[in-house]
Amino acid sequence: MNATRPELRSQLRARRAALAPGERLAAADAVARRLADRPELRQPGYVGGYWAVGGELPLHSVQLRLAPGQVWCLPVLQPGKQLRFAPWRPGDPLVNNRYGIPEPEVAPSSTLDPSQLVLALVPLLGFDRAGNRLGMGGGYYDRSFAFRRERPGPPWLVGVAYGCQEVPALAAEAWDVGLDALATEREWLSFGR
Repeated sequence: MNATRPELRSQLRARRAALAPGERLAAADAVARRLADRPELRQPGYVGGYWAVGGELPLHSVQLRLAPGQVWCLPVLQPGKQLRFAPWRPGDPLVNNRYGIPEPEVAPSSTLDPSQLVLALVPLLGFDRAGNRLGMGGGYYDRSFAFRRERPGPPWLVGVAYGCQEVPALAAEAWDVGLDALATEREWLSFGR
C-alpha cells in the first residue's frame, strides 16, 4: 500500500461517490441475493446491520430477505467508541447520533452486546482479498468485535461493499479485526477464519 490510510480513505470515498444511484441500488440487490444464498448466514438470531450513509452499500434489500427467526439490529454508539446493537423495524423510532447517523431510540438496557449477534454485516471503505478491511477510521467495529481476534464466530463478520472498493493489499494493524467473508455485487469471498 503506497498511500497512507487517510489518503486511501479519500480515494475510496471518491470511488464510492462516483457510483450512480441506479448502480448503488442494483449492487444492494445483488449483495442481498448473494447473502440470502448462503445457508450458513441464515441461522436464527440477531443480525447486525447498519444505516447506510455517505454512499455505503444500502442494506434495505438484505433486511427484506431475513430468514425466519432472524431479527434485524442497528448499531448504537456507546462511550469509549464502542457499539452495541438494538433490534429495529421500519417505523420504530430513530434518533441521530453525534455523527448524524440514525440509530434506534432505545434504553441502554435494551441494547445487545456484539457477542450476542449471529451475524454482523460490516460497512467499510476498502477491502483486500486477505479479509482485511479499511473502515472510516474511528475504530468502532475493531473495538466492538475485538473478542473475535481470540475466538471464531459467531458472530460471523461479513463485509459488504461495492466491487470498486477493492484494493490490492491492506497492511493489517494489531488492533484490526479481520472479516470472515465479504459480499460485493460481483462475488462472494470467504477468508476461512
